[in-house]
Amino acid sequence: MEIAELAPGIRWAVTDRLGGVSRPPYASRNLGFGTDDRPQDVRRNRELTAAELGLDPDRVVWMRQVHSATVARVSRPFGAEAPGLDAVFTTEPGLALAALGADCATVLLADPVAAMVGAAHSGRVGTLGGVVPALVAAMAEAGAEPARMTALVGPMACGRCYEVPAAMREEAVAALPQTGSTTRRGTPALDLRAGIGAQLATAGVGTVRHDDRCTIEDGALFSHRRDQPTGRFAGYVWLTG
Repeated sequence: MEIAELAPGIRWAVTDRLGGVSRPPYASRNLGFGTDDRPQDVRRNRELTAAELGLDPDRVVWMRQVHSATVARVSRPFGAEAPGLDAVFTTEPGLALAALGADCATVLLADPVAAMVGAAHSGRVGTLGGVVPALVAAMAEAGAEPARMTALVGPMACGRCYEVPAAMREEAVAALPQTGSTTRRGTPALDLRAGIGAQLATAGVGTVRHDDRCTIEDGALFSHRRDQPTGRFAGYVWLTG
């Protein structure tokens, strides 16, 4: 896990499954409470990760992800009563936003001029429902400019591994043509990275960067399709100023 600059004054990181305290099959840095992992281990993993990133663990916003296109502006963590939603944004310095994944994408956004950052969880349902465009639009309404934004599209199941039934691919392509793909074996698949990239381009986002790792292929990352049951990694973004 490395900390990197997404834009001036804005940092991001994507965790892996290494360096935590969880036991198999969640070994070892599982950050998701929506698993059967021991809650005390998930809590400790979140604390350890925040410390490594130089963050206050009580200043990290965690969502109750429900595969929606719902977006909220936040100024503090939700706590134990997080509403169901899949994207958040903030202008609060030092308040980190986290999005969980284990084949779904974590998408991080930043506008350094508006001093605004956002994070989204974008799986198949959320991508086709438009959670990332909804986040861009909500940030723009709050004063950000898409042309100034930088997006980081995190690790996910790649278009050569994400096998789906033919009918599901047809449904996805009807909604977002760029998602159509084929596995290495020639079977129907989805390329969510291409679909999310197309959504960001259509929304006018100025710079799009990718962490191209495939969760199914990379054993250092959690993958629900490869290992279920399994844990969750996270993408973090925060304003440093």
